[in-house]
Amino acid sequence: MVKLYGFGKNLGLIDPSPFVAKVHTFLRMANIEYDTISSPRNIGKSPKGKLPFIEDGEKTIADSQLIIDYLVNKYSIDLDAHLSKQDQALAYLLTKSLDENLYWCLVWSRWQHEATWQLTKKAFFKGIPFPFSYVIPKSLRKKVIKTLYAQGISRHSEAEIIAIAKKSFQALSDLLADKSYFFGDKVCSFDATAFAFISSFTMAQLDNEINEVAKSFSNLVAYADRMQAKYYQ
Repeated sequence: MVKLYGFGKNLGLIDPSPFVAKVHTFLRMANIEYDTISSPRNIGKSPKGKLPFIEDGEKTIADSQLIIDYLVNKYSIDLDAHLSKQDQALAYLLTKSLDENLYWCLVWSRWQHEATWQLTKKAFFKGIPFPFSYVIPKSLRKKVIKTLYAQGISRHSEAEIIAIAKKSFQALSDLLADKSYFFGDKVCSFDATAFAFISSFTMAQLDNEINEVAKSFSNLVAYADRMQAKYYQ
């Protein structure tokens, strides 16, 4: 049986990492039976030092997209059979846009935005005894902020970052329009990615401006609710 290693439920989400949530959702969409091993300590077990990763028998695969590619090949899954070649290409580029652009807006909003950071810290580090409750969050946040600067997102102003995120939400909203799923009335593999990212903003128990902007797109909110009901209730 497939074992999925992630952080675990937090912030009112399946997993606070959209990459872990993406794999969770794909496994459910593909009807692949799996177990979940949830703990932040799983990072230390990951061959790439990041989550998620899976174990399937003797195989260990890290990185959400490589995991999905492996599952597609191993279990002969084709959630995209109804998509044209052009739609499959668009779905791939959309996935990369969320993975490489919107993701960093999400990380900034949780780890660098001062007001939200206080809520993030309480959610992620509760139960850690002093002095570790002071040292560990401070050290990890410093590393994340350094990464955000190196990546480039934190070189922008707060207003600019919110505008960048809003353009992504607008594009997703325009593409979804009044459809049930992003490419019609049937789910495809991109819906696992889309749900993971959209719900990270619309369903997270964190109050900040980026999340409020996401919630202003009613069709995205309804889409996340629909996917949640279909695969998690």
